[in-house]
Amino acid sequence: MTAMDVPTVFVVDDDAGVRASIQGLLKSAKLRCASFGTAEEYLRSKPPEGPSCLVLDVSLPGVNGLDLQRELADAGVRIPIIFITGHGDIPMTVKAMKSGAVEFLTKPFRDEDLLDAIRQALDRDRVARQQQSSLAELRKRYDKLTAREREVMGLVVSGMLNKQIAFDLGTSEITVKIHRGHVMRKMQAGSLADLVRMATKLELLRGQK
Repeated sequence: MTAMDVPTVFVVDDDAGVRASIQGLLKSAKLRCASFGTAEEYLRSKPPEGPSCLVLDVSLPGVNGLDLQRELADAGVRIPIIFITGHGDIPMTVKAMKSGAVEFLTKPFRDEDLLDAIRQALDRDRVARQQQSSLAELRKRYDKLTAREREVMGLVVSGMLNKQIAFDLGTSEITVKIHRGHVMRKMQAGSLADLVRMATKLELLRGQK
């Protein structure tokens, strides 16, 4: 297993006793853990290479848990968060969950509830990382296309026939077929349906920027 496969659970809680208790629990579950007393300490830490999640206390000195959740989202950091609190209320829970939290646990919680939430969060992060890696690979392939090949790809996936594309671009049908063949090979698309799926993903990627 490489460093990119090993999951890390980050724990941010200003209560040293709570941190020690969660660390012990994670150790017994054979999970790697890094703990911090404040949000600021966590923000100064090195981002993980592998799947990760954040067990985050709501009430922290300085930047509180909900503020940290917002800061991370604003910075484009998509780490799954499990909130823990000694005095949660419904509006606070709703706000956290609407902002993408995996779970909101009120202390004292059962060890198994926390471990279940952590496993769910790590699975979520693992899937997200695989999708990101797959999109990055797709982007790399697309970047290898020439400007004309990209034009042809756009028209092909819009449903146009070769002769329509040739007319649209002011070129011959044979030339369009050659460009289309290059597009299929460079994008590693096995069929037109494959190419359409890839184009849809690339469009979503552009929309996220």
